[in-house]
Amino acid sequence: MNLAEQKHSEVYLAHYTTFDLAKLLESEDKVVILLPVGSVEPHGPHLSLQTDTLISICAAEAAIEKLASEGIKALIAPAIPYGVTNCAAQFKGAITVESEALTSFVASVMKGFIANGFSHCCVINNHLEPGQDQAIRAAVAILNEQASGNASIASPLTRRWARTLTDEYKKGECHAGQYETSIILAGAPDFVKDELLANLEAVPVSLSEQINNGVSDFLEMGMDNAYAGSPNTASVAEGLKTIDNLATMITTEVLEA
Repeated sequence: MNLAEQKHSEVYLAHYTTFDLAKLLESEDKVVILLPVGSVEPHGPHLSLQTDTLISICAAEAAIEKLASEGIKALIAPAIPYGVTNCAAQFKGAITVESEALTSFVASVMKGFIANGFSHCCVINNHLEPGQDQAIRAAVAILNEQASGNASIASPLTRRWARTLTDEYKKGECHAGQYETSIILAGAPDFVKDELLANLEAVPVSLSEQINNGVSDFLEMGMDNAYAGSPNTASVAEGLKTIDNLATMITTEVLEA
């Protein structure tokens, strides 16, 4: 779904009035809320600062139909666009929050959804900085302690899902490279500067390896233009396949929870 059409779609919580939502929650035995999270962070010269959030939204949109086929009604919550973004701190547009603040905030938001009558909240995180992942998982743990297992996380950093993704992702060369650029080309093309793609050279830097070696700064990693991987080989076809895989991840996490 094009992001410009969100306000016209009934899969988005933002479309509802309080009375619409009350009617839905009264008429359905169980309604799941999908909560996209991401970051405001540099993604090269060709992708938007909100790329990670857009990926989470695209994946949530694709998961709605899969969940419906399993008999589960789901809505997409307004996204949480800010996250833990320390690795890109030397670039303009990196807006970070403290891990503890993010954990508390996300846990409070999820608690609010459960209190409203949603049966389950699945947080969808595609900003893969370790501090972000830890903060989100901590928030899910807090809610599960308070609400008896009513929360889950859908994240490509979970090993079982990482194995379903592209070779570039598995190598860790996936910050605004072929992996992420393909997703945005397929799901939110208005947020790609297509005219720049052909001239962007590959940057063979594995973020996962660098972080494991104690390097936590994009510039120190050799990402002078705030991207790694091969954005000029991105394609809509790959993006559609990856979005489908991410949607399967979300659906499975909800079903298993």
